[in-house]
Amino acid sequence: MLRMGLTGGIGSGKSTVARRLVEHGAVLVDSDALAREVVAAGTDGLAEIVETFGPELVGADGELDRPRMASVVFGDPAARDRLNAIVHPRVRRRSDELIAAAHDDAVVVQDIPLLVEGRMSPAFPLVVVVHADAEERVRRLVGSRGMPEADARARIAAQADDEARRAAADVILDNSGTPAELEAAVDELWTHRLVPFEENLRLRRIVRSGAPRLVDPDPDWPAQAARLAARIALVAGERGLGVEHVGSTAVPGLPAKDVIDLQLSVRSLDDADALAGALSAAGFPTCPDIDRDRPNPVDPDPEHWRKRFHAGADPGRVVHLHVREAGSAGWRCALLFRDWLRADADACAEYLALKRRAERECAGGGDAARYAEMKEPWFDAALPRAEHWAERSGWRPPLA
Repeated sequence: MLRMGLTGGIGSGKSTVARRLVEHGAVLVDSDALAREVVAAGTDGLAEIVETFGPELVGADGELDRPRMASVVFGDPAARDRLNAIVHPRVRRRSDELIAAAHDDAVVVQDIPLLVEGRMSPAFPLVVVVHADAEERVRRLVGSRGMPEADARARIAAQADDEARRAAADVILDNSGTPAELEAAVDELWTHRLVPFEENLRLRRIVRSGAPRLVDPDPDWPAQAARLAARIALVAGERGLGVEHVGSTAVPGLPAKDVIDLQLSVRSLDDADALAGALSAAGFPTCPDIDRDRPNPVDPDPEHWRKRFHAGADPGRVVHLHVREAGSAGWRCALLFRDWLRADADACAEYLALKRRAERECAGGGDAARYAEMKEPWFDAALPRAEHWAERSGWRPPLA
């Protein structure tokens, strides 16, 4: 199944997006609804709240007096922490039950208002943020919900800002237009990204980069790489020694194929193999036919270039994940070439000229293998130059 994190500021239209996804067949796990469910009348959650905060927080109907509860915790961080310690574990357990009950081919939408504030985005293969400008959200809260304007502004100010949400988002749904426009955007997301992503995950199928075509540098590449790296690091846990953005998209200003290359460092390939299943489930299926890099004449022993290779299953973002032993020849080369090209403008321009020639010769054929082969002689000749730069500059790779 595909687990998607859905979030957005209060008044952004997140609930509208969730409803539309359910109409398409998604399984909705609504954190706000579960937070009410686990402290409903007769639950052990409500009993613990009464024990912690007092019986006056229960209304005449036996339900939690939510406005009164809010007044108790709003200005008291310690009280809010005690309430969260009661509610959040129960919500997590109930969420897990609902997810476990979903079909294997489900798209599970986890609607979490505080996903960004809780730093939960790395736990999801895809995060969707619903966006509307703050003033538009104030207008909706006042007009549709009858909320006093001061309260609306205070609620908005207490949540993550737009910049933080953008940093966490793989997809941003703009809800500044009409409801029909938002529904059309959700329909597009469902058909062209969520459904094929789920199928790719279930079948352990990767998204290939296609014909070699260079694009202008995208200023968002580093942010995309950071989001992906956080997911991989979370999955790798203690077996991982760090995730680095490598390859051409990691070199500022360099035109490149629109592929994010990442390197996960591990102590051994046994650790890499132990992570294969978890990485595949997180959106990065393994490619068993690729088990090493091409040896360089500086170090011709093929055993020093062994690795494991994964690629992304998300049709909206092509990803190559190289899992290499820290300190191995391939591991060092990936980091060295990246940093050398960042530091040496002439070498970067020389490499770009080579890439342009290879692109022209492979145009129309979709021959990615041929494109890579054409660059290999340059890498062979350039590695000693890169090593000389490393010696002169005092460069050391991460973890060295």
